[in-house]
Amino acid sequence: MLRERVRRLLIQIKREGVATSESRKMDSAGEKRRFPVNRFSFGGTAGVVACAALVVGLGAAAVSKSVIVSSLLIVALADNLTDSLSIHIYQESEQLAPRQAFLATMTNFASRLLVSLSFVLLVLVLPNRAAIAAALAWGLLLLGLLSWMIARQRGVRPIPEIAKHLFVALVVVAAAEFIGEWIPLLLPADR
Repeated sequence: MLRERVRRLLIQIKREGVATSESRKMDSAGEKRRFPVNRFSFGGTAGVVACAALVVGLGAAAVSKSVIVSSLLIVALADNLTDSLSIHIYQESEQLAPRQAFLATMTNFASRLLVSLSFVLLVLVLPNRAAIAAALAWGLLLLGLLSWMIARQRGVRPIPEIAKHLFVALVVVAAAEFIGEWIPLLLPADR
């Protein structure tokens, strides 16, 4: 009797497409769903690299903690909103469905905001020199993790992808540090 009920239930599931816990984990092509890293990759990458470079560059310029935090918050809001609007307008020009364009805009904004706030927290709780080192380490860790997730999703070897992305980020950070050291030498201090 129980066997017959299970058999009928399975037939009903096949006919009606009732979702089981396993089928809810699958996409329409029958492949296992993965974390939607593509929704967070742009905002996460931009937030990580910009914030790490900003902390290192401003640290090289020997500015106060309040200047670094203010700069991070300005980037977290002004630059983030600008990027989100740009992404939204681009996706509309590509005729992406309005709901998808809005979702992409919001996930970009949210991921970048959260990343930026994590750097603000580091700067607030650590002395300046330690905050600079921690921000660089935190940024490289986050970018490495994001690169690993993308490589896994694409089915490519993670190590070369991580190395490539970290190299580019380090070039950006080095440029920011150079600018932070050079500008104070070029321009006299405000009086």
